[in-house]
Amino acid sequence: MEKLKLVMIGNGMAGVRTLEELLKLAPDLYEITVFGAEPHPNYNRILLSPVLAGEQTFEEIILNDLDWYRDNGIDLRIGCKVVDIDRENRRVIAEDGSVAEYDRLLVATGSSPFILPIPGKDLQGVIGYRDIADTEMMMETARTHRHALVIGGGLLGLEAANGLKLRGMQVTVVHLGDWLLERQLDKTAGKLLQSALEARGIQFRLNTNTAALLDDGEGRVATARFSDGEEIPADLVVMAAGIRPNAELAERAGLACNRGIQVDDCLQTSDPAIYAVGECANHRGIAYGLVAPLFEQARVCADHLARLGNARYEGSVTSTKLKVTGIDLFSAGDFMGTEGTETITLSDPIGGVYKKLVVKDDVLVGACLYGDTADGGWYFRQIRESHNVAEIRDLLMFGENALGDAGHQGQDKAMAMSDEMEVCGCNGVCKGSIVKAIRENGLLSVDEVKKHTKAASSCGSCAGLVEQILINTVGGAADVKPKSEKPVCGCTDLNHGQVRQAIRAQHLTSLGQAMQAMEWRTPDGCATCRPALNYYLISTWPGEAKDDPQSRLINERAHANIQKDGTYSVVPRMWGGVTNPSELRRIADVADKYQIPMVKVTGGQRIDLLGVKKEDLPGVWKDLDMPSGHAYGKSIRTVKTCVGSEFCRFGTQNSTQMGIDLEHALFGMWSPHKVKLAVSGCPRNCAESGIKDIGIIGVDSGWELYIGGNGGIKTEAGEFFVKVRSAEEVMEYSLAFLQLYREEAFYLERTVHYMHRVGLEHIKQVVLEDEARRKELHQRLLFALSFEQDPWQQQIETPALKKEFERIPVREVETA
Repeated sequence: MEKLKLVMIGNGMAGVRTLEELLKLAPDLYEITVFGAEPHPNYNRILLSPVLAGEQTFEEIILNDLDWYRDNGIDLRIGCKVVDIDRENRRVIAEDGSVAEYDRLLVATGSSPFILPIPGKDLQGVIGYRDIADTEMMMETARTHRHALVIGGGLLGLEAANGLKLRGMQVTVVHLGDWLLERQLDKTAGKLLQSALEARGIQFRLNTNTAALLDDGEGRVATARFSDGEEIPADLVVMAAGIRPNAELAERAGLACNRGIQVDDCLQTSDPAIYAVGECANHRGIAYGLVAPLFEQARVCADHLARLGNARYEGSVTSTKLKVTGIDLFSAGDFMGTEGTETITLSDPIGGVYKKLVVKDDVLVGACLYGDTADGGWYFRQIRESHNVAEIRDLLMFGENALGDAGHQGQDKAMAMSDEMEVCGCNGVCKGSIVKAIRENGLLSVDEVKKHTKAASSCGSCAGLVEQILINTVGGAADVKPKSEKPVCGCTDLNHGQVRQAIRAQHLTSLGQAMQAMEWRTPDGCATCRPALNYYLISTWPGEAKDDPQSRLINERAHANIQKDGTYSVVPRMWGGVTNPSELRRIADVADKYQIPMVKVTGGQRIDLLGVKKEDLPGVWKDLDMPSGHAYGKSIRTVKTCVGSEFCRFGTQNSTQMGIDLEHALFGMWSPHKVKLAVSGCPRNCAESGIKDIGIIGVDSGWELYIGGNGGIKTEAGEFFVKVRSAEEVMEYSLAFLQLYREEAFYLERTVHYMHRVGLEHIKQVVLEDEARRKELHQRLLFALSFEQDPWQQQIETPALKKEFERIPVREVETA
């Protein structure tokens, strides 16, 4: 099949990242041509400042060398500027007269520095600061001239000032605002930064407007004049007063533009054949200038260029991490604060530390840190994932380390580690090696760190720590996302939500069908994606999708929990924690017959038989003659109860019967993660209902329901959900919530984390406020459960299934 033609205008980081993502998804779909106005391959523009400061060379910041383009069959035309887009004939025309036809066009022309419209702006020695040519000009000028003027006290201006100062120039920064970095810092932090930079020899003139630049009589800038009439020497002027999207080419072509090329959530312009990414694009009224949002755009754009059409770009929460002459700064979100927000502040001017946190409705919405940015990455994650911080508010200012056992919402404290400390035990990789690789190779994602260092590439348990090191090293440029946006695994670029959507939309009912339809990279998947896919299939299409035992984890395949010595534990179901003498006698007889070394009462009001040999499991199940307790599964586990009104003199409701009825109703329910319920007969809450996925507490007038509790590593109290009058309502509301969780949660996501992700209000709107939808959810769960059988009984009655538990005889071969 003849390839389609893709032309890209611009050869910067956003555009090339889009090509990288596209080549992963559809390597053979396009014949690709790239026009780059600069005479260089793609390089890391965020590392221009270290080049200026003499810390790195240009060669060290190249991201894609010429071999990369050649190896991927890309026709790279460097030093070739496109001057016209002929939309009618679908072709672009370059400055040298060359022409390239396209089926799809990607515009990634970036931005240009804003040059103040003042007299003298065209003099020699007056430059912007956007590319390596500007950087090299500054480095060359610093060898022969002494006085530098930087116009603009923003991020780029301060980095330029720092680099020029390190190269021996006398530097003055002129800024129109009241304080430095007013888009990244509040006034207090801005003033602290100014004082620190002044102590290092950089001079500042704030609230000052540059009126004119005067020449030396030979066409070179020599003096700067301000609006108050004062003049200072300036034989190099760097204009860093902002950027403007490069949209002139698009405007001439008739594309919709407004402070950039207007794009939708697919990064598509007003012409369906033309896409735009990067600083030239305006999405929902915002033109982003930081790397992380541009890379998010690249992934979405590549998805649509590859004709998948699954991804949507809905905007970005950004953060800024800056280090100027040893001063650490960090900001993210709404750090200035707006109406309805509250501010928590810590100020230690003598110690050089200032922290400001902005909270709205018990959610951290902004952070501004000066001097101590160790927890910047953690704060950024709280902001991006909208965690409720009410319970840790008193400790929030002191960072993740102060939480201790109060919570584990953040990641490991990478900042506190020395370079020699080991991060990845599997591959023996220390923190210093990871930081060095990130800086030297311009790494911006955990996957890139894995490829270069092997850290987190084996068991993966250190991935969170590697991610934290990445965030602390490159700040907002780090390509990190919450689970809701991350790919399921390396077999696909689709996230959990997109996989669920595809299974429903395309009516996929088998593992092989799903992998083929979603273009899985590996034909058989992996240990991460197979269990997730299997769950999504059987929960979306009950009765149609066939459960794949080989995609289950070992405990679910064996229908028992494997122990460290290779034996198993067997937990028979006791409805609502209630048993009888006959069941207890059978348990005792089984323990004797199979020489089970330990019989233990569990916290879930059941009895656990520990140390059962695998080959004995079918016999144990048959002799017990009790249903599976599903203590091994991502499923309904227990419904714990107290005595209730039947016997307890304080009981207000019959909690025992309520628990038995719920457990019978939910028997066999598979779910994204384990689910536990508890029913207490009065507010004394003897069944510990407050820390269960669903907790039910009897009161005089009915029942109170709580959801999202968790008694695991980090105890989470359930949130009050609703108060109902009857046992029938308890059943309907509980089952409706669980079905919503089954349909919307990601595999291995507990109810508490699902609730934090989607919000309690969303769950209430669906289950409480929409009666019709609640009843539909209730009926859908009952329908799904109608197909479930007791797995122990199935194993006993099906000879083919019993082979899983047969011991393979091993004979010793006699040798002569």
